[in-house]
Amino acid sequence: MADRGGDWIGRTLEGLVVTELLKQRSWSGARWELSHYRDRDGLEVDAVIELEDGKVILVEVKTASTYRFEHFTAMDKLAARLGERCVAGVVLAATDHGWRYSQRLAGLPISALWQDW
Repeated sequence: MADRGGDWIGRTLEGLVVTELLKQRSWSGARWELSHYRDRDGLEVDAVIELEDGKVILVEVKTASTYRFEHFTAMDKLAARLGERCVAGVVLAATDHGWRYSQRLAGLPISALWQDW
């Protein structure tokens, strides 16, 4: 059955972000692994970046033009499970501004992938 609505847009955007992360990993000075997380209870995080020292950065991708608390739910739960290993989590959204959810979790525009920090 064909997709109805914008679900395909979300999957396409997620694929774009993951592909960009893989490209950036190829030239990054730091070594890190990229994976996807889903547990048997349905908790899912789009991208999990694990650094050489075991620290973890979580990434969610949303097509939304505003940040919502529910965008952070899965990352918040996984960050709690990881404890100190989780150093940050970010929701990349179709926005033009950032937003802080908590000490470790924030939202950034998708364009942040290409900005020089």
